[in-house]
Amino acid sequence: MTASPTRAAPRPAALAWPLPTALGVIGGILLALHLPWGGALILLAAAYFLSIRDLRPLMLAAAGALAGYTSASVTQSRPDPMTPWLGAQVTLKGYWDGQFLNLEDPRARVALAPKPPRPPGQLTVSGRLERPSPQRTPGGFDQAAWLRAQGGLFTPAPGSVLGAARVRAYTPAAGLQGWFRRGLSAGLSERHAALMQAIELGDRSDLGREEFAGGYSVRDAFNRAGLAHLMALSGQNVALLTGVIILLLSGLNLRPPARYLIPAFLLIPYLFLLVGMSPSIARAVLMGFVALIGLAVGRGRSDPLATIALAALVCLLIYPLWLLDIGFQLSFLAVLGLTLSGRLAERLPARWPRVLRLALSATILAELATLPVIASTFGQLPLVGLPANLLAEVVMAALVPLGFLAGLLGPAGGLVNWLVGPLASLLLALAEGFGRAPVLPWGHLGPGGFAAYAVAAAAGVLWLLGRARGKVALAAALGCAVLSALPPMLRPVREITYLDVGQGDSTLVRLRGLTMLVDGGGSVGSDFDVGTRTVIPTLRSLGVRKIDVLVATHADTDHIEGLTGVLNSLRVGEVWIGQPKRGDPVLNRVLQAAQAQRVPVRQVSRGDRFSVDGVTFTVLWPQRNMFSTADNDNSIVLTLESGAWRTALLGDLPDPAENFLGLGNLDLLKAAHHGSRYSTSAEFLRQTTPRNAIISVGRNTYGHPHPDVLKRLREAGVNVWRTDEQGTIHWPIP
Repeated sequence: MTASPTRAAPRPAALAWPLPTALGVIGGILLALHLPWGGALILLAAAYFLSIRDLRPLMLAAAGALAGYTSASVTQSRPDPMTPWLGAQVTLKGYWDGQFLNLEDPRARVALAPKPPRPPGQLTVSGRLERPSPQRTPGGFDQAAWLRAQGGLFTPAPGSVLGAARVRAYTPAAGLQGWFRRGLSAGLSERHAALMQAIELGDRSDLGREEFAGGYSVRDAFNRAGLAHLMALSGQNVALLTGVIILLLSGLNLRPPARYLIPAFLLIPYLFLLVGMSPSIARAVLMGFVALIGLAVGRGRSDPLATIALAALVCLLIYPLWLLDIGFQLSFLAVLGLTLSGRLAERLPARWPRVLRLALSATILAELATLPVIASTFGQLPLVGLPANLLAEVVMAALVPLGFLAGLLGPAGGLVNWLVGPLASLLLALAEGFGRAPVLPWGHLGPGGFAAYAVAAAAGVLWLLGRARGKVALAAALGCAVLSALPPMLRPVREITYLDVGQGDSTLVRLRGLTMLVDGGGSVGSDFDVGTRTVIPTLRSLGVRKIDVLVATHADTDHIEGLTGVLNSLRVGEVWIGQPKRGDPVLNRVLQAAQAQRVPVRQVSRGDRFSVDGVTFTVLWPQRNMFSTADNDNSIVLTLESGAWRTALLGDLPDPAENFLGLGNLDLLKAAHHGSRYSTSAEFLRQTTPRNAIISVGRNTYGHPHPDVLKRLREAGVNVWRTDEQGTIHWPIP
C-alpha cells in the first residue's frame, strides 16, 4: 500500500488577490513619479504572472497599476492653497496635531519651524511663510519631498513652512486626546512621561530634548542601539495591544470570528481618534486591522504575504507617496522578513526553547530585511541591535499594555504608572548602555549596493526554503557584503566641500591621509540639531568614517554647535580651538563631548603649520596671547596651499582684522561672516585678488550676504558661489 502525497493547505481565497494588485499599484505610482524602474517592476510582475499561465493576476496587476498611477497623479497635482501668501509675514490659527498646523479656511496644513514644544491643541502662531527646502546636501534631508509624501487623496500635503514661528496663543486639546495624555504622564518624571508619549502616541517632541549625562541625547542612544523603532507607535505596539485583547477574549471563551472582529472594530478606530493620521500610525493600525479581518475570514488562519500586500494596497491607494517614505519602507520590509521567522526557527538548535528560537528568528530577520534602507539612510549599522532588541522586547511586552491602560484611566493613571516608571527606567538604561557601543559606519548605498543586497537576500531566502545549500548562500551573502562596503573607485580624495548647513558654516577638507572638518553649523534659537541631522548624514553619504582634525573656529552657535553631534557620532583624532572663551555654554558642550570621547584638544595660533598630501595648512589667526571679548575677532583663519594654488577659510573674522593677515593672492576665498557688510572690504579684495568666492549662508534676518559685499565682489570680477543658491559646493584641490 502506498501513501498518497500530502497536499499543501490551500491559501485563503479571500486574501489571494492582493499580491498582484499591490505590485501593480507600486508600479503605477513609480511611473507617475517618472521613475523608470516602475515600468520595469510592472514588466517583471507581468512576466511572473504570465509564467503561471493565469491571466487573472495579470489583469489585477494592470488594474492596480492604473489605480496607483491615478492616485499618485491626483495627489501630486493638488495645489497648495497657501501659495498666494508665500514670503509674507502671517499669523495663522488652527489645530496643532504635534506635527503640522491644520487650518480650516483655507483647508491646508502648514509645517512650523522651529516645531513648537507643545502637545496637540489649538495654536495661534506667527512667522514668515516660506517654501520647503529641497535636499541640499548629499544624504541630507529633503524637506520638500517629505512634506509632499504627507499628502494623500483626501488629505492636502503641507506645501509651505512657517519660518521663525512664534507661538502667540495655545489651548491644550481637550476630550479623548487630553484625557489620554494626562494618564500617560500622571505620577511620572518628565523623562519617563516623554518616553511614554513617544511609545504610545508616536510623539517624540518632548523626548527629543532629553539628554543623558555628557550631553548624549536620548534619541541618539536609541538610534545607535538599533531601538529607534520603539520610540514610535508602530505595528509592534498594535500587535501587543491586540494580542492582550485577544487573550482576554479567549479567556471569555469567545471564538473566531468574534475574537478578531471585536478588537478590529473597537481598538483600531479608537487608536485613529487618539493619535490622528500620520504615516507610521496609519501603517500600524491599517496593518493591524487588515490582519484581524484576515484572521476573522480565515477563522484564525491567514495568508501572511497576502495580508501584508492588502495593507500596502490600502495605504498606497490613499497615500501613494508613502512609497518613498523611509518609515513605510522599514515597516513593510520588517514585516516581510517576519514571514520567514518560522522557517529560520526550525533551523536553530532544537534543544533551545521554542520561544527563544522564535524571538531570535524574528529579530534577526527583521534587522536583515531592513538592513539596506537603514545603512543607506543613516550611514551606519548598530552592532548590538540583536541583544538590545531581544532585551527591549521583553520590557516592551509589559510597558506598552500598561501605558495604554494608564492612558485610558486619564488623571487616575498614577494607579498604573507606579509599574510603568521602573519599566521606563529599564528601557532607558538599555538604550543608554547599548547606545554607547560602537556602530559600523557604512555610507550611502548606490544602485550597485542595493543590487548586491538583493542577490544576498535571494540566496538567504532560497536557503530558508530549502532550495539552496547553506555554504552557497553564505558565500553569496559575504561576497555581496564585501562588494557593497568597498568605496567607489572614482571618488575624489582631494576636495573641499562647503556644506549647506543653512545660516551657518561647515567646511570639509579631504586629502589622501587627512580629513579635516572646519566648524559644524548650528541653529540659533532652535532645537534642530544641525550636527546630527545635517552634517553627520552628509559626511556618511560622502564615505567619511573618521575626522582627523575637527576645527572649532570660534564660540558662535552657528559655527560650532553641530560639532557636539559630530564628536558623539564619528571617530575624531583631535580638536583645534583658538582663543578659548571661558564660560561659553556652546563651546563648553563641544569640549565636554571631546573629553567624554577622549579626544585631545589643541589650542592653535598664528604660525602653526603642517603639510600632508602636497597641501600645506597654515594658521594665520588668532595671534598668540591676544584675546578679544568679541567672538568674531578670535576666529581661526586657515590657508591651504597646493603648489601655486591657494585658498583661505576666514571664519567670522571682521574686516579690520582681515587686513592684518597678509594673505597675498588667493585663487579661492571663503568669504568671512556669511558675507556680512563688515567683512570682505574693497582693500582686502585688492590684496588677495581671488577669482572665486564661496559664501556659506542660509535664510536669515541679518541681511547676509549684504548687497555692498556682493557689489564689491562683482566690481572686483570675482565669481560668487552661495550655499543658499547652489546648495553644498564641491571644489577640487589641484
